[in-house]
Amino acid sequence: MPAGHVYRSILPGPDGRYPYSAEDHAVWGELFDRQMNTLPDVMAPAYLEGVKKLGLNDKCTPQVIDIDARLKALTGAGAEGVPAIIPPSRFYALLSQRKFPVATFLRRRSEMDYIEEPDLFHEVFGHCPLLTDNNYADFIERFGKKAISLGKGYSWHMFRLFWFTIEFGMINTPDGLRGFGAGIASSPAEAAHAMSDAPVIREFDLLEIFRTPYRIDIVQPIYFAIDSFAQLSACLDADIAAIIDEAKALGDLPPLFEVKKAV
Repeated sequence: MPAGHVYRSILPGPDGRYPYSAEDHAVWGELFDRQMNTLPDVMAPAYLEGVKKLGLNDKCTPQVIDIDARLKALTGAGAEGVPAIIPPSRFYALLSQRKFPVATFLRRRSEMDYIEEPDLFHEVFGHCPLLTDNNYADFIERFGKKAISLGKGYSWHMFRLFWFTIEFGMINTPDGLRGFGAGIASSPAEAAHAMSDAPVIREFDLLEIFRTPYRIDIVQPIYFAIDSFAQLSACLDADIAAIIDEAKALGDLPPLFEVKKAV
């Protein structure tokens, strides 16, 4: 991150609204228009419908309080403003309450294409639209509860499941393979890459997911495809602890990316 670009969580006013500037609104609008011009043939129909249901547009930066109210009315889900980085325990606790944690700062214009920390655009535009789907919201809630019940020893492998579904999941549709992960929705490079012939596409398999390493600073070399959001929620009926234990015993699969050398 360039010198001086230290992002801090914005505090809401007494009315629960965040003081976004005219520049924030302009940046949000540009990000929104850029993605919506390309996503109709990239993202799952439920995601695109969710953008409409939440009333997201290019006119102004959305307020967490409004997103939370709309989600509660639609699926009983919600959103809660948080600092950019929160402890895993807090993260899983919010998911278990059917809420998604939302970082409240918005990236600067100089980082329109990539920002290391999740910002408001990634959280609201990327994650929140699918919370308008009941089966997907069920998965979020059950995922949080399962992660809490399993405890710290299983946390890292559970986040692999989060990574390959909530962040970078793909879904089979009547029109072909489409994305549903927030990292695909909010990144022009990832969206183009996901729909190209470059990545490896695997059928959704918990054991393979728990054994698959990833890097956060590259377009993803592998995606896992589900058939429905109901399937996604139902996967948590499996004996997750036993599958993770098996994954640990077998070890990680060879990475499909260059491993960073220790400095």
